[in-house]
Amino acid sequence: MRIFLDANILFSASKSDGAIRRLLELLIEGGHELWGDAFVVEEARRNLETKFPEALGRLEAVLEETQLLATSARAALPAEGATLLPEKDRPVLAAAIRARCDVRVTGDRTHFGPLYGRTVSGVTVHSPSSLAASVFGSGST
Repeated sequence: MRIFLDANILFSASKSDGAIRRLLELLIEGGHELWGDAFVVEEARRNLETKFPEALGRLEAVLEETQLLATSARAALPAEGATLLPEKDRPVLAAAIRARCDVRVTGDRTHFGPLYGRTVSGVTVHSPSSLAASVFGSGST
């Protein structure tokens, strides 16, 4: 499965040795592909530099296991997803679609909560816990 990571997932996996980092490890061990793009990487890096600069090395380690889109060109989001997201969040879901990912995982319940469990142009939006339950069954992380 191809899984597009949000900046907050990269941030969380980098800043602490907690459930998000373990989820990514389990996904990699299970043969799943982690994906991102320059936009989410820069957002995660910027937030880590401000709040947890000591975690930047761990971000680089996570990125070694992550495929990045070759281009940073932003694509338009199909109408089925655009109406449910703020303008600033649309390019991230569009990137997941462009990368032909099966899943987009985000902890951003405020903006992506209405899309949790929904599929837009082949990409199902999950919270970390719903992704873990979907892939590994409940209680795996």
